[in-house]
Amino acid sequence: MPHVTLYALEKDLAGHETEAIAALTGAVVSVYGEWARSSVDVRLIGIPTGRWARGGVPVTTAAPSVVFGMREEVFTREDAPAVVARLVAAFTESVTAVFGNDCRNEILVELVGQPTSRSGLGGKVIGDSSPT
Repeated sequence: MPHVTLYALEKDLAGHETEAIAALTGAVVSVYGEWARSSVDVRLIGIPTGRWARGGVPVTTAAPSVVFGMREEVFTREDAPAVVARLVAAFTESVTAVFGNDCRNEILVELVGQPTSRSGLGGKVIGDSSPT
């Protein structure tokens, strides 16, 4: 299940939640196909003003950032560089569609690979076939 987390200042995110969820889900679908839509998990994290800092100083403006968690095996595929480039572009486009083009050059997209052996669901390690 791909996980998308968007971090944005609360004042910028408020009122754009539905649009952001649709855009971020659409970014994943644009790279992986329609089959992925139902498995995309989106989390929107609104950060209050004064709790986002740069250089040790709280900021009043900040471009949203996106963290995309997926299985690390994606990074070992032959087409990994192309998939990474498509994901970065798709997430950047989805964020600018919601928050405006002015933030484009500062949008951070982080792609995080997670081995299934270090993830759990329902109290069990994913991929662990041993009895409980």
